[in-house]
Amino acid sequence: MADNSPDDDALARRIAAARDAEASKRDGSKREESQGWSIALEFVGAMLVGGLIGWFIDRQAGTGPWGLIILLLLGFATGLRSVMRQQKKFDGE
Repeated sequence: MADNSPDDDALARRIAAARDAEASKRDGSKREESQGWSIALEFVGAMLVGGLIGWFIDRQAGTGPWGLIILLLLGFATGLRSVMRQQKKFDGE
């Protein structure tokens, strides 16, 4: 019973190959999830920074909501540009 037949060796190789393939799939999905979170945080961060700077300018200059609105839109555009650039980079991989 101690002798392994060729069928057992082939089965063991197939099982090992399947485990390796599954591990690489999980690593790939984690990497994609990480990239997605990175893009989302960068987009939201650009909008928040723009909004906070606009709010600060409005408080100091007394310009009403215009600084906030303009810089929030500028932060949105910057975040969108960054998302598009990152997406092109990830599609190229």
